[in-house]
Amino acid sequence: MRQNPTETLRRVLPKVREALHVAGVEMQLTAAVSFLTILQEESVSTHAYAHSFLQVILLHLEHRDTGVSNAWLETLLSVIEVLPKETLRHEILNPLVSKAQLSQTVQSRLISCKILGKLTNKFDAHIIKREILPLVKSLCQDVEYEVRSCMCRQLENIAQGIGAELTKSVVLPELIELSRDEGSSVRLAAFETLVNLLDIFDTDDRSQTILPLVKSFCEKSFKADESILISLSFHLGKLCHGLYGIFTPDQHLRFLEFYKKLCTLGLQQENGHNDNQIPPQILEQEKKYASVRKNCAYNLPAMIVFVDPKNFHMELYSTFFCLCHDPEVPVRHTIAICFYEVSRLLNSGVYLIHKELITLLQDESLEVLDALIDRLPEILELMSTGGESSVQENKLSSVPDLIPALTAAEQRAAASLKWRTHEKLLQKYACLPHVISSDQIYYRFLQRMFTIMMTNNVLPVQKAASRTLCIFLRYNRKQEQRHEVIQKLIEQLGQGKSYWNRLRFLDTCEFIIEIFSKSFFCKYFFLPAIELTHDPVANVRMKLCCLLPKVKSTLKIPADKHLLQQLEMCVRKLLCQEKDKDVLAVVKRTVLELDRMEMSMDAFQKKFYEKDLLDQEKEREELLLLEMEQLEKEKQQNDGRPSSDKIFEKKRRDMKSLSQSLPKSIPISVPGPSSSSSSASKEIKKSKLIRSQSFNNQAFHAKYGNLEKCASKTTAGYTPSVSGLTKNSVLSLTDDSFRTRSASSAPASFSLNSSIPSTSRGTVNPTDPDNSGSKDSQPRKATLKSRKSNP
Repeated sequence: MRQNPTETLRRVLPKVREALHVAGVEMQLTAAVSFLTILQEESVSTHAYAHSFLQVILLHLEHRDTGVSNAWLETLLSVIEVLPKETLRHEILNPLVSKAQLSQTVQSRLISCKILGKLTNKFDAHIIKREILPLVKSLCQDVEYEVRSCMCRQLENIAQGIGAELTKSVVLPELIELSRDEGSSVRLAAFETLVNLLDIFDTDDRSQTILPLVKSFCEKSFKADESILISLSFHLGKLCHGLYGIFTPDQHLRFLEFYKKLCTLGLQQENGHNDNQIPPQILEQEKKYASVRKNCAYNLPAMIVFVDPKNFHMELYSTFFCLCHDPEVPVRHTIAICFYEVSRLLNSGVYLIHKELITLLQDESLEVLDALIDRLPEILELMSTGGESSVQENKLSSVPDLIPALTAAEQRAAASLKWRTHEKLLQKYACLPHVISSDQIYYRFLQRMFTIMMTNNVLPVQKAASRTLCIFLRYNRKQEQRHEVIQKLIEQLGQGKSYWNRLRFLDTCEFIIEIFSKSFFCKYFFLPAIELTHDPVANVRMKLCCLLPKVKSTLKIPADKHLLQQLEMCVRKLLCQEKDKDVLAVVKRTVLELDRMEMSMDAFQKKFYEKDLLDQEKEREELLLLEMEQLEKEKQQNDGRPSSDKIFEKKRRDMKSLSQSLPKSIPISVPGPSSSSSSASKEIKKSKLIRSQSFNNQAFHAKYGNLEKCASKTTAGYTPSVSGLTKNSVLSLTDDSFRTRSASSAPASFSLNSSIPSTSRGTVNPTDPDNSGSKDSQPRKATLKSRKSNP
């Protein structure tokens, strides 16, 4: 049909029709699926499809095998969506009059019910009233309870097709009669349909007709089959919401008590049982009771709205506590899914459920933990701010058990075989800088991220740990700690003995480029990264080649001209000396990509404007981290003098405003600046002024220090050492101002007097043996003999 529809319809389809008369179940199922696919792909026009395929579908609707019959019915219901009214009326609706008669088989009448539910939305009201509704009434009064139940479930579709007036006069009386039916499945179908149609009925119908039916149904539910309770518990939240305005206080309390009773259904009978001695029927009953409690957990947010969140502690906290400690995993799994919604509804009362958060984090089932961590960042943010939308400095000091619970959860996930849960948990831990202090992250989580990167055997888990570690580093408030982390990354990963660790170092470099400013990467990671072009393992060199375009994107001309020259020199060496054919092929592709790249300039360019502005914001935030640390030290030295307090508070507000300008969902992706247009325009004007003064070699002292600086000073004072910083490359910190990254220097916030490899923005000659630095701090020097190592 895809290649030659005309000839297929003329020559192949007749053969298919003949074969289907005697075909087995598998061929019938395949034919039904194929016919549906042809319709969905629109291989032929609607008219041609109706002419060629519709009769074949109708012919096999009543196949003796139920599965085959359902497959053909599904195809027909999809066909009804696209056929024109005239075709539907003549080919489907008219024959349906005879197919729905009592003289036909039960299977034929069941099929007629489903077709009628689909046809209602295709015709005008007068045709529905004259030709369809009489059939509907007839099937609602069928002698077989299966037919009545099936037709009852189609009344929702029919009501939506005929409008509120006809629904009230025709559908509602049928539902009332069916709700009193002798068959429990019919009564259940009537109840569920009434709940789904609550929005269509007016207040009088709800209070005078529907509410008495619902009360009667609830009162009889405990005496009926457990399946009734399962359905009732599932729809109870929607029911209470739909009838909320018409409940009397007594009725309101009665429905609330009914919900509480369902939440503990079956728990009283569990004590004293030996699993080996429980009869099968009791086990089956307990499974159904667990399903009821699971549905109650699903409806908890709706019931909180029903009682008003202000009354949660008095009315529903004990119920919430029971659901969080339920013995059945599916119940706790469901309450974990709903935990964020509950937190959001409680708002300032979110502190009431701190203990339950810890309980679910410590749950023995990883399914529960997996469900909870889906919205863990949002939950922790609500906990840290007390539910208030305004930005606060408040960290989660009020939940003392949170950090042990988080670390224990990670260790449980790591010890299991469910690495996807472990990966997800590590990704969600990236929110921690927003909710706990920098020191807590450094001492309780950061080293653990290193350990996972070094020892875990699952690549996605290692990458998740690497990314989260970079985010922890991004928001670390202490310069000394940042330096230690950078040094560990370079020495243990970039210079590691295992080629696997060196590959992870390149992954980390990619995250650094994404999360940090360009100057930060150039200062600390540029040289250690391109040093791996000499790595003895082909896989490492190949991965580095793939990363080189991103590395080049961090450079700005002319300030980084010397780094660009080193990059080009490394690429030339690879082209000339690489012996591995796979690596060489990647190098050649990379060279073409590098040649096509346009370099970013120190001055803002229109084509790179958004990226440059975002990079500048990153630099400012990195600088403010250092300023905050320095001001904290000054504040301690001055014993909190009023003037220092004001400066500190001002810097703190600046830090908050800048962190808000980046994506709040965490510094994982950087889609672009989200600050207001007015603040952005101020930044543009300010940056333009800075650049113009920088190009004239004039010092510019702004609130946050120099943003641009002449390259000549650093060039003159630069010593080509990979492992250390010279005097002129370290920007001194003063009490009055802190200089930002200039055109020739990285941000002052990352200057240090240690052995961390760094790159000043000036001329460099890395091949000078006299300035190679110490062995411990120098990036790993691999032999130039490129050979493939067996991983």
